[in-house]
Amino acid sequence: MNIFRRPHYLSEATQFIDQLKADRPELDAAQRQGRSLLWDKAVDRQAWEGFNAAQVDQQPYVYQTSAK
Repeated sequence: MNIFRRPHYLSEATQFIDQLKADRPELDAAQRQGRSLLWDKAVDRQAWEGFNAAQVDQQPYVYQTSAK
């Protein structure tokens, strides 16, 4: 027996989320659909290479205007 073992504890927030998911099983699918709208995008590697090539190095002092 481990002397550091604590009784199984679930916070109120965890209990709420578990109950919500039990009451609404379609919630996981809706979350995945929402995530796919915002985050799961196809990446255009050629465009990213162009963006990275077009970057200009930052001046040592950002707010100084160039005298050129």
